[in-house]
Amino acid sequence: MELVELGRRIYSTAHLTGEFVLRSGQTTNEYFDKYRFEADPVLLDTVAEAMVPLVPAGTEVLAGLEMGGIPVVTALARHTGLPCAFVRKQAKPYGTARLAEGAEIAGRVVTIVEDVVTTGGQIVLSTTELRALGANITDALCVINRNPDTPAPLTEAGLTLHALLKSEDLSEG
Repeated sequence: MELVELGRRIYSTAHLTGEFVLRSGQTTNEYFDKYRFEADPVLLDTVAEAMVPLVPAGTEVLAGLEMGGIPVVTALARHTGLPCAFVRKQAKPYGTARLAEGAEIAGRVVTIVEDVVTTGGQIVLSTTELRALGANITDALCVINRNPDTPAPLTEAGLTLHALLKSEDLSEG
């Protein structure tokens, strides 16, 4: 499927208007409810298939960020055959008490997977913690970058962002 058509499908499925506060604290009157496209198995599979070419060569593990990155990374792993890790916002204090569940990340080339990026704040926080655990991270993927360019915090953290779509790619048609 062409990216233009994919952008239209995501728009018709997930676009909301009103007043919304983003994780960054910014307020917007236009919002893409990522859970709406992530909950549609056919659309999510199409998104994941379209993201495959964005996965950097040499990636050994795909790491999806809680919560929205988890369905995306799972679908993407199905198309790439790469193992995935599920990254919590903070390690749970019980069970394995791990920050990243699933595939081992220490000593491996890990690519972060997120759904929607505004400032990249959570990607930077998670990358810092995963690097401290021994992951080699230089790249992040997202379905939607709400910005025309890569947010400065990602660049400052030494990350290259590969976005499937930008806000301007999402429209009614």
